[in-house]
Amino acid sequence: MNIVADENISLVDVFFGGLGQVIKVPGRTLSSAHLANADALLVRSATQVNRHLLEGSRVRFVASATSGIDHVDTNWLQQQGIGFAHAPGCNADSVVEYVLSAINILSEKLGFILKDQMIGIIGTGHVGGRLLERLERSGVHCLVYDPFAPASNPAQQTELDELLKEATIISVHTPLTTDGEHPTFHLLDERRLGLIRAGGILINSSRGAVIDNRALLPRLQQNDITAVLDVWEQEPDVDLELLHHVAIATPHIAGYSLDAKIRGTHMIYQAVCGYFGLPTQVKINTVLPIPVLRSITFSSDVIGIDAVTTALRAVYDIRRDDNRMRLAMRQRQETVPVAFDILRKSYPIRREFQSLKVHLRNTTHDVQTLLDGQGFRVLSE
Repeated sequence: MNIVADENISLVDVFFGGLGQVIKVPGRTLSSAHLANADALLVRSATQVNRHLLEGSRVRFVASATSGIDHVDTNWLQQQGIGFAHAPGCNADSVVEYVLSAINILSEKLGFILKDQMIGIIGTGHVGGRLLERLERSGVHCLVYDPFAPASNPAQQTELDELLKEATIISVHTPLTTDGEHPTFHLLDERRLGLIRAGGILINSSRGAVIDNRALLPRLQQNDITAVLDVWEQEPDVDLELLHHVAIATPHIAGYSLDAKIRGTHMIYQAVCGYFGLPTQVKINTVLPIPVLRSITFSSDVIGIDAVTTALRAVYDIRRDDNRMRLAMRQRQETVPVAFDILRKSYPIRREFQSLKVHLRNTTHDVQTLLDGQGFRVLSE
């Protein structure tokens, strides 16, 4: 079997090397010329998979090691009898932890306590649903808007305009769609951005065009709301003026934890094996590396919020990603798209909260509740 794969798919040789020849190509420049002899195509979100790419090839199966699929023309694949699979939920925990890290940093910078906030979650699928679950376990009040998935707690469900008015922190977790009854392209347009209360925080780790970036800029220039953007309209060609006004800016890496990447590769590996009737021989627990930081211990004197901040930043401090992006954009302003892709390709190893064992010695119940709510593996001694 001949397999063409985006070179940024983690451990692609480890998982797929035993199935045939693996040819690795930069995802953004992957073209029909690379697919002349391919039986299977493995991509990430940088590659547009459609008729233009695949027509005339012998590709029988396409797999995307991503949760979202707005880069894939699934209707055309189905019409051509080409199999397709992706990895829904593979990076959900990674994105949730990106959001929690951003909130943690801003809570210190802006002087607020998480428990005192009203969090508005737009979209309660794989990511939004898990974010809601962690926040509820931490005792945080939430509002949700998702016309496709009513909240299990009716008191949380609200209309989008009301959520934007009431929430102090808004986190966006929708796919990008342009048709249907509830399209999400520019879901947050100029009018809706104007509804966000002064002092509000807006976090987008879904798709850039869910928010009208041109309409967002003047709202940020007024200095009355704060924004965290991991995704951008027209990426990789990031608007540098918008970046300048964003509190935390990152290059579409919210879902880039090592755990998420390997989980995504494992999911499409199973799909490819299933489609071609091959046995699965690589197990995910045998290829996940041991984390550099395996455990941390807190004694009885620790305060809950201090324990959370220490553990969270030990695993993932979002400020490092923000600093890397701003530095790269300053150095390569004439080639912003190149810098953006280099940041993604060379992204350092980042683990998820579950990789850290948190030992508690005679701490209060509040400490355990807060750490458990954030998603750490808590061991009480």
